Amino acid sequence: MRRPHGFTLVEVLVALGIVAIALVAGLRASAALTNNAQRQSDVLLGHMCAENVLVGLRLAKQLPSVGDSDQACQQAGQDFTVHVHVVPTPNPSFRRVDAQVFTGNAPVLKLSTVMGRY
Repeated sequence: MRRPHGFTLVEVLVALGIVAIALVAGLRASAALTNNAQRQSDVLLGHMCAENVLVGLRLAKQLPSVGDSDQACQQAGQDFTVHVHVVPTPNPSFRRVDAQVFTGNAPVLKLSTVMGRY
């Protein structure tokens, strides 16, 4: 009697299935890492935009006026929009300032602070 040499078709297909599942899991993990890196980049650049707007309000040396405004900001070749929302506080010498950063229509982050009279 001769012994069979090699693998059967079923064994080869099972091995290919296992390899395919492992490759899909690796692709998902690398996609998640890429998305996370992009999100961190957007948050860092958006934070710089929001800080720039808030520092600009502080440098004006006057109490910001109540209301909403939008400012365009470009960082590292990306376009962001900073929506500034100023509301009064119970103390008339202070105002709450919220700076929310968007890329397109997607919110990136929101910074809030209180500014007072100089």
